[in-house]
Amino acid sequence: MDDMDIELPGTAGPRGWPEPGCRCASCNGLRAEGVAFEPTRVLVDGVPLEDLPRREVPGGYDVRAPGGGRLLYASGPGERPEPADDVIYDAVLLDLAGCPEHLGLLRHRGAVASATRVFAVHNDHRLPSPGELRRRLGWWARPREGTHRTLLLGGARSGKSAEAELRLLAHPHVTYVATASFGTGDAEWAARVEAHRERRPHWWRTIETTDLAAVLRAGTGALLVDSIGSWLTSVMDRAGAWEDPAAVRPQVDELVAAWRSTAARVVAVSDEVGLSVVPATRAGRLFRDALGEVNRRLAAESEEVALVVAGRIMEAWR
Repeated sequence: MDDMDIELPGTAGPRGWPEPGCRCASCNGLRAEGVAFEPTRVLVDGVPLEDLPRREVPGGYDVRAPGGGRLLYASGPGERPEPADDVIYDAVLLDLAGCPEHLGLLRHRGAVASATRVFAVHNDHRLPSPGELRRRLGWWARPREGTHRTLLLGGARSGKSAEAELRLLAHPHVTYVATASFGTGDAEWAARVEAHRERRPHWWRTIETTDLAAVLRAGTGALLVDSIGSWLTSVMDRAGAWEDPAAVRPQVDELVAAWRSTAARVVAVSDEVGLSVVPATRAGRLFRDALGEVNRRLAAESEEVALVVAGRIMEAWR
């Protein structure tokens, strides 16, 4: 309902943000700036939310606005309010600091549509800063549809995969494209794969393939590709490129062409291997050079490229 007026005199968790006595970086940073957010308080058309007709649901309330609009409200931090059947809400007020994937689930189930207004409530030091919340809301409040390519680069354990997932958590239809070779018998690698799988929302679809060009050509909705480096390893193995680096060029050309022509919203993860020491082995140098070229070519065809270091976005280009 477009004329429904929603005011948020407070948007923080029950103890405010910064929290009294808390010395974490998030709370300390706000104190240094002289910024404070009051606990969440909501007015709808001038009426406090708690005074409106509402029905308790698991995780929160289904609320009726004075003009007849419907709101879904998370009752506190960590809560995931259950939507009513066959209802498209005019607004949702959710704990996006702790449960952003719930917004994706609501979209997946049809309870949140393109016209639904999205508000973040119960914000606190689970977020690094208000600026980081605004950055995330840029993806979550109105998920990008149609062609858009993002390449996320980073070193080992840099947080690049988590950043990729974060960007798509509120999207209703995500296909996770796992490009690593499977069936290697490596228990440690299998544990890593399982940890990634458990972290992803259960309604995401997973494809395990090294035919990445075909997925990009046929892809719709959102694709999360993890990772370009593991794809290149598999391609080099099949093409015999460890002995003849030029053998991999046709597959790279095909990938770049598919990346350029895809109709999907793509977020791809790749290793940044050019910032460390020169590899001691010939195979290591071949891989570094080949992946550097692939990254460069994909970046040239991307709307956005970002570098992830220690979980932080250091640079971004659009």
